[in-house]
Amino acid sequence: MTTTELKDFLDDKVLQYNTLDFIESDPVQIPHLYSQKEDVEIAGFLSATIAWGNRKMIIQNSHRMLDLMGNAPYDFVMSHNPADLERLHTFVHRTFNGQDFIGFIQSLQNIYSQHGGLETVFAKNQEPHSMQNSISEFKKIFFSIPHLARTQKHVSDPLNNSAAKRINMYLRWMVRNDKTGVDLGIWKNISTASLSCPLDVHSGNVARKLGLLTRKQNDGKALAELDAKLREFDAQDPVKYDFALFGLGVFEGF
Repeated sequence: MTTTELKDFLDDKVLQYNTLDFIESDPVQIPHLYSQKEDVEIAGFLSATIAWGNRKMIIQNSHRMLDLMGNAPYDFVMSHNPADLERLHTFVHRTFNGQDFIGFIQSLQNIYSQHGGLETVFAKNQEPHSMQNSISEFKKIFFSIPHLARTQKHVSDPLNNSAAKRINMYLRWMVRNDKTGVDLGIWKNISTASLSCPLDVHSGNVARKLGLLTRKQNDGKALAELDAKLREFDAQDPVKYDFALFGLGVFEGF
């Protein structure tokens, strides 16, 4: 395919998969359960954090996290007591356990009480065409209070050559607002032009087959390579192509 043909092909796939039908099988459904801004962003952050492995299990365990928080995530983060945290010990999703969950709640409370909330922290260090430095700075603030060393692995740092797939996906959910109803678009202080594709095994394999990516590892360097290509197709909303790459990989076995 020529570059123009490839762009047209991917644009068609974005239209095919960026629809309300996408929500029912994707973890993006979790933040859609809420209407208050803080509830949306906390529910989204927690579900994105555990978004690896079987998608049905991700959704099931995301619901369990929210159940343990009384289905009022912001109120729980800000008003929990020691007994409330104790019941979180039962939670586990792959390597994310109850201790990690408790640490996340405490860090989120610090983010909202001392730093103006999740949007404020992520928006502070954004660059014209990258959120990678912002994500790295977010991790520093997130773990600026006492925490278990083991919990740090659940927040990626792009400056350590991580593709930071889950946080880039979370940022897509919070920032994009294209009126189709999939992404929530509640954050107004971050530009879609700064967002990056959530690079995982599915999107990476499809990108390589389409000639968008040559690097074999799904790491920070691969993300930079893929980002550059996708920005050639749409500099203002490059991350929309996540729907095309993911849909082709997961739903079509491309």
